[in-house]
Amino acid sequence: MLIVKEINTYYNEIHALRNVSLRVDEGEIVTLIGSNGAGKSTLLNSISGVVPLHTGSILFDQIEITHLRPEKIVGQGIVQVPEGRQLFNPLTVFENLELGAYLRYLKGKKEEIAKDLAYVMDLFPVLRERRHQKAGTLSGGEQQMLSIARALMSRPKMVLFDEPSLGMAPLVAVTIFDVIRRLRDDGTTILLVEQNARAALCIALRAYVIDTGRITLEGEAKALLKDEEVRKAYLGRNYREPIMANARLTVANQLLSKKGRLS
Repeated sequence: MLIVKEINTYYNEIHALRNVSLRVDEGEIVTLIGSNGAGKSTLLNSISGVVPLHTGSILFDQIEITHLRPEKIVGQGIVQVPEGRQLFNPLTVFENLELGAYLRYLKGKKEEIAKDLAYVMDLFPVLRERRHQKAGTLSGGEQQMLSIARALMSRPKMVLFDEPSLGMAPLVAVTIFDVIRRLRDDGTTILLVEQNARAALCIALRAYVIDTGRITLEGEAKALLKDEEVRKAYLGRNYREPIMANARLTVANQLLSKKGRLS
């Protein structure tokens, strides 16, 4: 579905992405892990058209989207849930959701939009309760739910998640990971950037490791979860302990305990 071919991206003189290639097949959850500053968000922004490529190409559904504007890429079926949520804080929850469907309103698809409003409020029931509340007054977890729901209002084929559990309470993070799995089950393809590498590898089918702008490792997520170097680098200093003291791994432990739901 998505094919990224040897892309190079610069921020002024800084070579941020170096010959990066990856693929995401239809119906997959693929995760991208790496340290801070490795190039994860830059890669998502390059796919979204926010950061222009210097060289390379990006294909989506066999159509080249390399030089399309961000709104055209959304129109093709790719939407990003950005780090930091980036909501329209003075607007209500409902108004934010409407803006997520802006391109579809232009095409007169009001009945479909109404169905999708019901769908996202089923995913996140608290948004129905808060629909007339200004986005800026929501809790952090509620804002993240709204950011995801707003993205889904474009009815995307593929969602790019940038650190969806960052700063979230463990139970909220579990909810978000459950929603990501449900989206996959409902036919949405996922490319996931996530600081909680263990949780991301638990729900993904395949994974890529990025370091200083280069893809250094790729493979099945289960295999990378057991890889000694990956465990040392990204799963915390106490990765051998059966009970993790690190609060960032709490979500992963809860996910791992739900055996049936992660099979």
